[in-house]
Formats: sequence, C-alpha cells, structure tokens
Amino acid sequence: MALKSAQVLALLQAKQADFKTFDQTALHALQKYRAALAEASQKTAVELEQMLGAARAVGARPLEPVGNFLNWVIPSNLVWQNREQSLSWVRDRLIGIATFAVDGSQIFPTKDFSIPVALVQIGWFENLHLPSGTYEKDVALDVMTPAELKVNHSGEPVDRRVNMRRFEMETQRLIQYMQEHKNCNDCLVFFDGSLIATFAEAFDPDTRAFYVDCLLELLQTSEDYRVPLVAYIDTSYARDLTVMLQQGFKLPEANAIHDAQLLSKFMSWGDRTPLFLCQRSGILGQYQAHADKIAFTYLKTTHDGYPARLEMPVWMYEAGIVDRVLDWVRGEVVIGNGYPYVIETADQTAVLQAEDRHTFYRIFQDWAEKEELNLRLSRKMVSKARRR
Repeated sequence: MALKSAQVLALLQAKQADFKTFDQTALHALQKYRAALAEASQKTAVELEQMLGAARAVGARPLEPVGNFLNWVIPSNLVWQNREQSLSWVRDRLIGIATFAVDGSQIFPTKDFSIPVALVQIGWFENLHLPSGTYEKDVALDVMTPAELKVNHSGEPVDRRVNMRRFEMETQRLIQYMQEHKNCNDCLVFFDGSLIATFAEAFDPDTRAFYVDCLLELLQTSEDYRVPLVAYIDTSYARDLTVMLQQGFKLPEANAIHDAQLLSKFMSWGDRTPLFLCQRSGILGQYQAHADKIAFTYLKTTHDGYPARLEMPVWMYEAGIVDRVLDWVRGEVVIGNGYPYVIETADQTAVLQAEDRHTFYRIFQDWAEKEELNLRLSRKMVSKARRR
C-alpha cells in the first residue's frame, strides 16, 4: 500500500513544535561555536595549547600555524573562468603523478541456501596521469566458507564477518601497492574512509582490535615506505575541532554540531583549514605508536556542500609535502566534478550488481551439485527460479 501523504503531513504538523525547538537550539549553539572559532583563529598555536592544557582527549591540536587565518580558513585563490582553465591547472600538477584507490563490494550469505557462502570483491584503479592515458583497473575475489563466516559461533553476526573480510582485503591491497612503490614522490594512495575507526567502538573487543590492526598496518606501511596516504571522507560528522573549541572556551556541549558544518560558511572552493593533530577520545587509545600521528584538514571540494575531511599520517607534514599532495587531491576532485575521480572509478570497478549475485548463486549451486554437497534451496528461491 502506498504511503498516505495526508497522514504524514498531519503528524508533522502536530509535532512541529519539537522540530522548531530543535532547529532553534542548534542554531543558537552554532552561533556560539562560530564566535569561538573566530576568536580562536586569531590565537597562535602556543596560546591555543595553553588554553587546552595537558589533557589528551581535547579533540585536536594545531600542527600548522593558525593565527593568521580568519576562521581557520586558508584561501586557495583558485578561480577559473571555464572548465578548460581548471583542467589546464590540473594537468600542470597531475601529469606523471600516479593516484591509486581501492573499493569493495560483497554478496552476503542468503537464507535461501542451506550452506552459508559469501563473496567479497575488491576493485582498484591506478591512474598514471600520462598523455597516453595509461591506467590499471582490476579486481580480486574471495569466497567465504561456513568456517570463515563462523556460522556456529552463536550470537556473532555473519554479515559482520563479510564486512571485516572486505575491509581487510581493501587495506591489504593498498599496503601491497605502497610496498611496491617505496620512496615514491610522484604517487598518492587514497583510502576511502577514515583512518580512525570510531565506527568500531560499538563492536566487541576482538572486532575493534581487528579494524584497528588493519589501519595500524596501513599507517605503518605509509610511514615505512614513504608513500603519501590520504583518507578521504566526503561526508564527515567528525567533531574534533568542535570539541577543541568546547574545551578551550568552556562552551556548552552541542552534539548536533560537527566540524564541516561549523566551517562551511567561511570556505570557498579549494580552501582548506590548517592541519591539526587528531586528539579524539575513545578508540585512538588503542592506536599505540600512531595515537598521536594522524593529522587532518578540511578541504572545500564543492561550491555548495560541506567541506570534505582529509586525514593523513603526520610524517607527510614533517616531510613538507602536504601542500603538493593537497593540490593532487584538488586535481582529482576537479576531474571527478566534486569527488576524487580515482575513488569513484575504483567504486565502479568493485561494485557487484543484482545480476552478479544471481550468477554467483547459480555457479555455487552447480558446483555444489557436481561435488555432491547436500545443498537445499528454499521454496522461495525455487519459485523465483521457475518464474525466470
């Protein structure tokens, strides 16, 4: 039955006071935090450190100089008259620079099969940015068995094992690429997501440790092999700068406010914030030697949307390559019309469609019959097969 629009509108009308109260409260808090942002941006890094004190979980601490940029916005001054001009700028910076990204997709176990099985696929894309148009695009697969899915472990979600395997395959492929490109000063590895596994805090200790270990190996490889690594978060709700302002200026907590929302009003395309050291509470406490080695900035990548969050190992700042690398990121965003082209292409390479799922099920069914496995199908699946 179709949604009854009249009932929805009536309920919204009846509860409009709650929505207006939330909106007004959030707006009032946002104004306070933006006032604090303006004040904080006029202070030196030393003055900010004095305000924050010695506590560790203060959200963030400045790495780059911060006292000369109003609202912590470093203008890019990049304005073009047309797309041809922007692409010319990109060519001047990206020609001969290899960019690399990985993404993944999966087919979760289905209740229509009596034998649990899953498929994980990762796809990668390397663009060498040469006049010849040379690139590499490929995939890797893994089939997960009942033992790997741990189906006999009562209470453990099977789908989570699939997600963990996908994450592991993605990070391992990035690690492999960095190992193959040691001391590379003309390449950039993109990680699609955050280097800080805050999402894993909701999981059990073993699962949390799994995700942290994957990311620690990624960070360590980038540092050891000196290959630039940028984690790209297109839509970020991180609150590190917000927490920093809250603690430094003794502001009331405002969980509805996040960094990108706080900064966006003051940024134009290509602008970024100074680089900050992430000092978030929670899972960073498990990052061992890398707990104080993850830096971040916000980069405006669209004209009307919130800025993207970029994270990177601190060694890149210490090596003095951040500005050059950020121009490479801007170049990828220009090519991709607001989103890094290399990440977008990796996603398109990895994605599994409904047709791929049907093909996988058919292959597994035929193989199980050949191997004389006792595979039973649900009546629902048999009915669907007959109708096709």
